[in-house]
Amino acid sequence: MSTHAWILLGLFLAVLLLTVKPLGTYIANVMDGRFRLAGKIESPLYRLCGIRPDEEMGWLKYAFAILLFNALGALTVYALQRLQADLPFNPQAFPGVSPDSAFNTAISFATNTNWQGYGGESTMSYLTQMLALAVQNFLSAATGIVVVIALIRGFARHTAKTIGNAWVDLSRVTLYVLLPISIVCAVFLTSQGVIQNFDAYQEVTTLEVTSFDNPKVDEAGQPVKDDNGAVVTEPAQTQTQTLAMGPVASQEAIKMLGTNGGGFMNANSAHPYENPTPLTNFIQMLSIFLIPAALCFTFGRMVGDTRQGWAVLAAMSIMFVTLAYAAMHFEQQANPLLTQLGVDSAAGSMEGKETRFGIADSGLFATITTLASCGAVNAMHDSFTPLGGLVPLLDMQLGEVVFGGVGTGLYGMLVFAIMAVFIAGLMIGRTPEYLGKKIEAFEMKIVSIAILVTPLLVLVGTAIAVMVADGRAGIANPGAHGFSEILYAFTSAANNNGSAFAGLSANTPFFNVMLGIAMWFGRFGVIVPVLAIAGSLAAKKRIAVGAGTLPTHGPLFVTLLICTVLLVGLLNYVPALALGPVIEHLVLWAAQ
Repeated sequence: MSTHAWILLGLFLAVLLLTVKPLGTYIANVMDGRFRLAGKIESPLYRLCGIRPDEEMGWLKYAFAILLFNALGALTVYALQRLQADLPFNPQAFPGVSPDSAFNTAISFATNTNWQGYGGESTMSYLTQMLALAVQNFLSAATGIVVVIALIRGFARHTAKTIGNAWVDLSRVTLYVLLPISIVCAVFLTSQGVIQNFDAYQEVTTLEVTSFDNPKVDEAGQPVKDDNGAVVTEPAQTQTQTLAMGPVASQEAIKMLGTNGGGFMNANSAHPYENPTPLTNFIQMLSIFLIPAALCFTFGRMVGDTRQGWAVLAAMSIMFVTLAYAAMHFEQQANPLLTQLGVDSAAGSMEGKETRFGIADSGLFATITTLASCGAVNAMHDSFTPLGGLVPLLDMQLGEVVFGGVGTGLYGMLVFAIMAVFIAGLMIGRTPEYLGKKIEAFEMKIVSIAILVTPLLVLVGTAIAVMVADGRAGIANPGAHGFSEILYAFTSAANNNGSAFAGLSANTPFFNVMLGIAMWFGRFGVIVPVLAIAGSLAAKKRIAVGAGTLPTHGPLFVTLLICTVLLVGLLNYVPALALGPVIEHLVLWAAQ
């Protein structure tokens, strides 16, 4: 790995760790109601919405509130897309989005996935981008945070029947955490060149004439095909280019901070209007991990032992550095077939990457965005080397618990922590305990559901897609890489990531419906079990630490937690990975 890559990785980790304690303390104070301005701001909102902040909820009522809140959000996003042709702030006069695409996008943004089967700047009006997509970026991020706060309360409370008030928690996270940081981030991005306007798209004259093949169309405007069914083309030239405009910076800020990932532009953070410089690239990477890392300290503070939070953070950091090193290392290796054609191997694998970022920044960004449930991209993962593309797949298949999404990463890691102490308890013949709570049969059944629901969605969805014609029709690259494209799509959807191997043509009724189902159940099929665990733990008595209690704040537990994540989280996918990126790597090097 290059010196630049080591410096970049070290600097990123150092800056991130410096933010953990202050931001983590602030979030804990906000969620505990100790923020001084809370009463003045919240009270009018609660009166307007009919919320009784003093009434707490049991886990079932909390889960119902979360499901209702997100279902209404998905319906709103769907309606705005379908009706956008008749709504204001549509200077390009975009028509309404098709039913299947609108369905997929509504679920995608409500579940914090932000999978985009469409081109943002050629499909969505400004109103849809702002009122539907950007608003859901805030609300879906808030959902993840309040769920992990509810789980933390389950550990912190004893003999309690409630885990908080969902409406109060959602309000506080949005008003005092996500909104103010997003405003600061948006102003910074605008100062660096990210656009923020409501102008119509601009037609500009290019310095050179561009020649291309244009499909011939008949009188009805349909493509003309030859006897073999191929589209007939004719030479064409142009010296104009359309530059998309819009309120990009405001969406870009929460896109990263809320680990959403859905870009205003189709090229996402590879587009210079979204991510113009290496500095904005660094800040965007930092924004993705900012809240997930801070929540580890919030966890330790709220349970009364900050060592617990640091232990979880240490496990995350070790896995992050290892995976980031792997991604940057594999992308630094040149494609042997291109080397044979005379391409300089010293540059590494630059296919699909922006020259203003290069190998290190692209590899690190890919690792961060797939370890978190973000899915934003500054390079095309479909163009990575087979093993380089394997790393983002592994990142997601681990359950996105290495920092992970805002809230989702930590509650996923805490589920694995419960599994880890259960395994340790089996080894020493003692009832497992975690943070003074006995882990019994009910918790382990629910933990099993939370861990297995995502692999089930990924593997069953992939199997169906490769067996039916509608699924295979979207593959642009046959063979092992084509299988990887489908496996990546369902892995991304079920883990609520949103990134893609862009070679897959997924904006079809089949993929829009299948991936929409995977996104919804991948999100709430985990959230509901996590809230059930929170309710069960909150009702338990706290037990005293004994001689046989496993310490959960030292190096031994950190090692056990990492091994549990790797073994339990990854073994489900080994056969599928062997059919995709592993075979592709072997074929590539055998062909040189």
